[in-house]
Amino acid sequence: MSNFRQVDRQTDFLLPPSVDEWLPERHLARFVVEVIDRLDLSCMVKSYRGSGSASYHPSVLL
Repeated sequence: MSNFRQVDRQTDFLLPPSVDEWLPERHLARFVVEVIDRLDLSCMVKSYRGSGSASYHPSVLL
């Protein structure tokens, strides 16, 4: 079991529109997310000690 906060970029926000509605289809931010999703972050995940409350996953911090 992981001590990272759940990452879900598909869920809409409560009040503002979803990020998908804000960004054009070919926006640079979408490309950056795709690249980060393909990175091997296993070393960062394995080195995390997991103390304290749940942390953000390294892919979110990148």
